[in-house]
Amino acid sequence: MSNKKTSIIFSGDIGFDKYMDKRWEDEKLLSKSLIDFFHTSDHVCLNVEGAICDLEEDGTRGAYFHAMNPAAIEVFNKIGADVWSIGNNHIMDAGESGVVSTLYYAEKNNVKTIGAGLNEEEASAPVYFDGAGGIGVFCTTYMPEKVPATSTTAGFFRWDDFELIKRRIDEVKAKCRWCVIVCHGGEEFNPMPSAYTRERFIRYLELGADAVVAHHPHVPESYELFENGKMIFYSLGNFIFDTNYQRAHLYTDVGVLLKLVFDEDKLDFEAVGTKLCREEERIDLAPLPDIFTNIEETEYNTLLPLAAKAFVAEEKRRKIFLYPDRFSDATEDEWKKYFLSEEPSGFCKDAHMDFYTVYSEALKAEDGEWKSSKLEKVKEYILKLV
Repeated sequence: MSNKKTSIIFSGDIGFDKYMDKRWEDEKLLSKSLIDFFHTSDHVCLNVEGAICDLEEDGTRGAYFHAMNPAAIEVFNKIGADVWSIGNNHIMDAGESGVVSTLYYAEKNNVKTIGAGLNEEEASAPVYFDGAGGIGVFCTTYMPEKVPATSTTAGFFRWDDFELIKRRIDEVKAKCRWCVIVCHGGEEFNPMPSAYTRERFIRYLELGADAVVAHHPHVPESYELFENGKMIFYSLGNFIFDTNYQRAHLYTDVGVLLKLVFDEDKLDFEAVGTKLCREEERIDLAPLPDIFTNIEETEYNTLLPLAAKAFVAEEKRRKIFLYPDRFSDATEDEWKKYFLSEEPSGFCKDAHMDFYTVYSEALKAEDGEWKSSKLEKVKEYILKLV
């Protein structure tokens, strides 16, 4: 394999439906400077949030149904995407036929896919790139209430199948210098990863991966650089995505485009911010969000109670938006009962929406220890959510 440097740009969440329906028809949807940034990279991996299929929106499928018209592929091709990350919690919204359709359009456009397929072997398969000693990339997805692939059925590659994850990492490292795991996981509208999400991604590194690039929270989060040169990017936020329930939350109109730069000896990165102008539904480059910074373990532990308090506040906003009759006038005792139950959508103990852990952590924010953090801009960013 060539010794030359190789770069890959990763995007956050893309959904060409809801407010973004037919926006692919607008030649000015993406600014020229944003498109130019994509063209600085050897490869582009887009997070395609939902199946690509001929399925007209009829208004009956609900706020959380996501699929997109094949015409949107024109935008993907315009920015040079050669990989679609299709392992996400919406890839099965249109059923197995949606996966089949997405794979068909990927092949038709000479694009590779990661993260989902017609069985778990296909869903977990890495893609490989030449240069820098070789790079292998595959994708995992959080799974509460969703449909992971099995040996015989379609779906995504579940993020807790550590036996298969380890096998895929070993396969990549046997062929390549570098292994990157893309993960569609973490919790929506959380400004920093919950402790169990951070631990899971660190475990990926311990199993042999060199970098983890995550999306799904729909807001940008922090990243973490380690002394051994490995790195985790906890959430890139939204890229092309806009819905009513997104608009109930702060920071859903900003995101990060991440470029990983590889040579045989070193992994580095560049990043730019993006901003959705909702008045025109157009996207441009923007300053990086203040939360997108290296937060190492000591600072992370200091800030975690404040971030947990913000996440609890965001979950309250989400429930009030979805179920105003029940939650608009909820007392704190009623909220506590909700948070300490197994009711939160997506609950999975020690893995996702586990408010047994998060709510207890949020209560520690009252101690004020987070105020000692030296990351002033990060504190200001999180405090806007509380």
